[in-house]
Amino acid sequence: MPGTGGRTNEEECRMSKSVSIQPPRVFPTFRYRDPAAMIEWLVKVFGFSIHARYGEGNEVAHAELALGSSIIMLGKAKDDEYGAMVGEPGEGGGKSVYIAVEDADLVHDRAVKIGAEILQGLTDRDYGSREFICRDPEGNVWSVGTYWPKAHEEA
Repeated sequence: MPGTGGRTNEEECRMSKSVSIQPPRVFPTFRYRDPAAMIEWLVKVFGFSIHARYGEGNEVAHAELALGSSIIMLGKAKDDEYGAMVGEPGEGGGKSVYIAVEDADLVHDRAVKIGAEILQGLTDRDYGSREFICRDPEGNVWSVGTYWPKAHEEA
């Protein structure tokens, strides 16, 4: 079986049950043309808080925004080696960030009020989540819903 070292799904499932969930080690990162404005937008729309911010005045060299036990990192888009690898804001395909919330309607209303581009309105999913999808002012796609990945439960 490709990628499993020949293990069956049942063996994979048993293996995953022995893994305990630790604090996050994966942190989505973003580069923005105007990171100061995007910090304000992310705080107002999604309820992030500023965990760390480095830079003088309105310049943002690096920032960390927290939401519950999760942190995203962001900085200014630059024409450098890393920028060439990750691309310009709003270019990428196949990526988005999902935010688990208790009240998707409330977050949706805040997003609409502040002028977010709503790509998919509030939708009730067959797996029990209420969610919507929006694009931030610099083109990144954010999915917001009431489904919480089961990180706090045993597999």
